[in-house]
Amino acid sequence: MVRSQRWKGAAFTVPFQLGFVFLYLIPIGYAGYESLYRSRSSGLGLGGTTDEFSGLANYHQGLTDPAFLDSVLRVLVFACVQIPVMLLISLLLALFLDTLTSRAAGRFRILLLVPYMIPGVVAALVWINLYSPDVGPLTPLGKVFGLDWNFFAPSMVWPSIGNLLTWHGIGYNMVIIYSALQGVPRELFEAARLDGASERRIALSIKVPYVRGALVLTGMLSIIQMLQIFNEPALFRNVTPQTVSDSFTPIMVIYNQAFNAGNYHYAAALSVLLALILGVASFLFYRLTAKEAD
Repeated sequence: MVRSQRWKGAAFTVPFQLGFVFLYLIPIGYAGYESLYRSRSSGLGLGGTTDEFSGLANYHQGLTDPAFLDSVLRVLVFACVQIPVMLLISLLLALFLDTLTSRAAGRFRILLLVPYMIPGVVAALVWINLYSPDVGPLTPLGKVFGLDWNFFAPSMVWPSIGNLLTWHGIGYNMVIIYSALQGVPRELFEAARLDGASERRIALSIKVPYVRGALVLTGMLSIIQMLQIFNEPALFRNVTPQTVSDSFTPIMVIYNQAFNAGNYHYAAALSVLLALILGVASFLFYRLTAKEAD
């Protein structure tokens, strides 16, 4: 009977397993296979093309490609600034919600989740219009305070994108952290208050350590999402192509190689390299945060 119940329980995971195999494992395997070949043209480029086995040549090219390496470094540096800011704001909002009653917290939680419910492309278009010096309200508002800012300038494009990503992601991360806060034993708060601890001290010494796992989870998810950023820079490129190049992020490099240059094999190799970089970055982040927790 126990074995039968186990099989019945496992049967509920079949749809997920099938989706994982067909939507993840098979495409990854196919990308790895395609990355081992190169297209060769015959007849001085006037004839047809044939695929020839090239081994790891595409990977060597990717590891020495300045455009791809610069895009990875550019996004990693940006992530080191944007992700901590976003998680800090999400943590503060979660701590604020934890001080409210259940009904008030539910209302604020829905309000803060509204930006995350908006599709990323739509959110980017909204903020691009807000940033616009022609139709947006932010440029005239800045002039009132004596600020002559250009959100599409080279020095401002990353802060503009970072503000958009932070606005769009704080609600999701806040919900995860807030859910972890609900699991903290309430009697710890009462004992700390009886010992004379302030609310600030309770938050720093009890609440934040208890949600460290949630912060690690949201940090890993943010790293994975950040290295795959595409929609926002691509839409910004339509507005300011002189600032946002076609190799601004790793995914934009891969997209350009696959659909503009038609070099599918090299794009597949870059995709595999990016997946490996994602895995290494997530692993290092987890090891560092786990070490701090110990």
